Amino acid sequence: MQTLPHRYRVKGAGRVTGDVELTAERLTVLQSASPAEFDGPGNRWSPETLLVGAVADCFILTFRAVAKASRLSWISLDCDVTGTLDREDRVTQFTRFDLTAHLVVTAAEDTDRARQALEKAERNCLISRSLKASIALDVTIEIAEPADLCVANTTLTV
Repeated sequence: MQTLPHRYRVKGAGRVTGDVELTAERLTVLQSASPAEFDGPGNRWSPETLLVGAVADCFILTFRAVAKASRLSWISLDCDVTGTLDREDRVTQFTRFDLTAHLVVTAAEDTDRARQALEKAERNCLISRSLKASIALDVTIEIAEPADLCVANTTLTV
């Protein structure tokens, strides 16, 4: 990792109507628009979906680092995130993020250790830590061999 602080620069360009074009050095161009809930077309990434996607992306990347550091053997991690946008104290803001994580581990792994790694990833995800909305993590851990699901389903609210 490079020495902190890190700076990330994104340029946005838009006109009176149409998509907003987001560009960053060495990255592909991303088109965004308002979501359908705000009278947008609903078929583009929006600031809202980008934020929810950043939570999912950061959680998975943080889990990778946690698993590597703890020598946890795993096969796949799927993360489904729902961000709730609501009005609190007359301010429209994200009030909650619900993360549903489905982790597949090898038969040799301890599901308690895997759950601890998922919870540590949630606690250390820099994107969700930077938000004031509450985070709820629901975890399912599956053992690859045998293919039976391990009954390891918990909810953690931070």
